[in-house]
Amino acid sequence: MRRVVFNQKGGVGKSTITSNLAAIAAAQGRRVLVIDLDCQGNTTRYLLGDAADDERTGSAEFFAQTLKFSVREHDNSEFISETPWENLHVMAASAELDELHGKLESRYKIYKLRDALQQLDEVYDEIWIDTPPALNFYTRSALIASQGCLIPFDCDDFSRRALYGLLEAVDEIRADHAPELSVEGIVVNQFQARASLPQRVVQELIDEGLPVLQPFLSASVKVKESHELSRPMIHLDPRHKLTQELVALYESLPG
Repeated sequence: MRRVVFNQKGGVGKSTITSNLAAIAAAQGRRVLVIDLDCQGNTTRYLLGDAADDERTGSAEFFAQTLKFSVREHDNSEFISETPWENLHVMAASAELDELHGKLESRYKIYKLRDALQQLDEVYDEIWIDTPPALNFYTRSALIASQGCLIPFDCDDFSRRALYGLLEAVDEIRADHAPELSVEGIVVNQFQARASLPQRVVQELIDEGLPVLQPFLSASVKVKESHELSRPMIHLDPRHKLTQELVALYESLPG
């Protein structure tokens, strides 16, 4: 199963959701690869910690080699690194992704990621892709390469208005490039159960028939500690409320 976590808005929890659901899958014995396509590298830092500073290969190097002709193509495994967590690997991000963007788009390398991941399906049970906060070359590549899409939603009116555009973008890419792609659901993040606005906004989405997933992910300062220590919640505090919500969310996903 190949999944992308996508939202054009920053700060909605894409990296946190990607990393934690992937870590839960790996902790349950699945062979999992996380691909970081955001040049900020938050997912890379979350999963590798200080070792991210020494990482010399990853998604930028993968895309760079697609721009060159070579008699011997690099094996996709050469761009993948182990994390401290068993069964969990990462294709790390770097600032070079931003430098490559224009060349990749102009030379229409949009299907290269899909082709590579289809080969890696034989190695991994699940592949999770974290995307930048923009509908750019990398995000479109990730959507084309994926079978499922999760959309984080942070419970405000701006996010709600943007949501319809996101769903339309996924529909367009599915129609033009990726018939396997589907929106598996909207992940409600940083939910405050006692506040009236989040409850009202989320209920309106449900009433409209949109695929809102449950449970909702609670707002918690513990996740900031998780970021600081570079330890996904399942490894930091398995009994924490947010950890249990993440586990239940993962287990609600198909396949």
